[in-house]
Amino acid sequence: MGKDYMNYSAMVQDALRGVVRLALNRVAAQGLPGNHHLYLSFKTTAPGVDIPDYLRERYPDEMTIILQHQYWGLKVSDSGFEVQLNFNKMPERLVIPFDAMTGFFDPSVQFGLQFQPTGEASARPAAATPAAGEPASFVPAKREDTAPTAEAEEKTAGEKRGEVLTLDAFRKK
Repeated sequence: MGKDYMNYSAMVQDALRGVVRLALNRVAAQGLPGNHHLYLSFKTTAPGVDIPDYLRERYPDEMTIILQHQYWGLKVSDSGFEVQLNFNKMPERLVIPFDAMTGFFDPSVQFGLQFQPTGEASARPAAATPAAGEPASFVPAKREDTAPTAEAEEKTAGEKRGEVLTLDAFRKK
């Protein structure tokens, strides 16, 4: 096989991050409709990530936040988003570039995307549609990151996790 001078892998990653950007833009403009809630995983040490030092110390590699009941000030740009969440009953502002994202999951509709942070050589996007025989589960990094309420815990405790499949399964070999 020839060298990919077009860098299709990076193009697909950018396109899939665009899905997250569009979803967050809708949430910022209209709020979360119905039972939708979002798990957003990201690399805490990626360039442009701005989180409090104590959170970076607690999650030195990757962190998952949940947008469900208590979030404020969601702002989305072409390059990332910022949101305010409570951690130990203290409001904190987080700034997350889309390039730092490693996962996106909406358990209300079993939709998920998995990313490799930009710049990693083995960037392999994942689609949200499982195919027979080769599913892989997307499990958010650390569910306790946003300390969801007991009500939220009860709602999501019995939910089935979405399945994510790499696009490699569809490539001709």
